[in-house]
Amino acid sequence: MSIGEFCNREVVFATREMNLPEAAKLMREYHVGDLVIVDELDSQRVPVGIITDRDMVVGVIAQSLDVNEFCVGDIMGPQLVSVQEQEGVFETIRLMRTNGIRRVLVVNEEKGLVGIVSADDILDLLAEEMNELAKVAPREQQREAKTRVFLHSQNIGS
Repeated sequence: MSIGEFCNREVVFATREMNLPEAAKLMREYHVGDLVIVDELDSQRVPVGIITDRDMVVGVIAQSLDVNEFCVGDIMGPQLVSVQEQEGVFETIRLMRTNGIRRVLVVNEEKGLVGIVSADDILDLLAEEMNELAKVAPREQQREAKTRVFLHSQNIGS
């Protein structure tokens, strides 16, 4: 499965110029802990950064700085990590581990924003797959039991 098939495509985004109180209200309105910062280029949203609620708290509020003096562009991370939408889940996990991040942006070939995926999203996917795999053994036992009953009724293998 490609990460593009699985990622969350309902991304809440902002531009670099949005002030922190507006960003916090946007996070609250959409019940998210992060905003993707984009530039509008050729009618396409190109991600340039990401900020989290933690970035605001640790970077500004905990230092008793005036939140009204900052824009999201001031506190977004200096390095943006993204993955192409056709990449696999395993490759995305490896990228997240290598970079020590819990969220990664998913982009198309033109670097346009496609979606976002978090470590929690991937854990949910893997848990669902493991649950399905756990159902294999009991079904195999049922199939074998039915086969034995059929063979016994046909006097085969007696």
